[in-house]
Amino acid sequence: MIKEESRFKCSTVFEGMTSIRAVLDNLKENKENARSIEKILIDKQKLTSKAKEIGYLRKMSELYGFEIEFADEETINSYTVGASHGGIIAFCGEKSYKKVSSDNIVDNGFYVMIEGIEDPYNFGYALRSIYASGADGIILSERNWLSASGVVCRSSAGASERLDIYIATEDFIEIFKDKGYKIVCADIKNSVSVYDADLKKPILLIVGGEKRGISSAILKKADQIVRIDYGRRFDAALSAASASTILAFEVYKNNKN
Repeated sequence: MIKEESRFKCSTVFEGMTSIRAVLDNLKENKENARSIEKILIDKQKLTSKAKEIGYLRKMSELYGFEIEFADEETINSYTVGASHGGIIAFCGEKSYKKVSSDNIVDNGFYVMIEGIEDPYNFGYALRSIYASGADGIILSERNWLSASGVVCRSSAGASERLDIYIATEDFIEIFKDKGYKIVCADIKNSVSVYDADLKKPILLIVGGEKRGISSAILKKADQIVRIDYGRRFDAALSAASASTILAFEVYKNNKN
């Protein structure tokens, strides 16, 4: 636990091929804010079992100019938070994120803002579901878990690198409203069931963490507040990742035809 606490708050070490492929896909697509790869470290005991992956990474290193080095398992583990890296990790550069503006919000789209999530794992799990639901992008406050990019990428199965992510400005809600978006917040007071709500695009869905929820300043600007009805009496809140999954796929369901 001490290892995790000391590493995940600021980590650009990407663990495992799923995370590394997400970074490489951005480079191949020549995305404007694609993250660079500086060096890849491979467990020298994996030369046979990871031959296919190593061959792929050698080709990519020729294209994008990063180094490949071989090391023992102990050395690799000294850089990582988890143990599911499969013997391959990448040291990557920082990534820049644009602020919300009318120029980078698509017409008739679906965006999600997640606010107040307590740890990078839950944050990553939420991004995984939101990406799978087909959202066009993520909006985050200035304080977020993007500094723990390696951990977030691993827990999101690469979704954090594939999603378009923007930082909220003071007037971000007004920007969305000017583009014709409906602002839908997940909360209890003055809410309707998400299963009865109109979630047609264009929509900005805002989900808060299970402890702090959504700020009152944002709730005041909501066009609609929705809740997730439970199948039995249960006084605890769902995790932000679980709530994001349910809400995002309800938006998908409302717009799939």
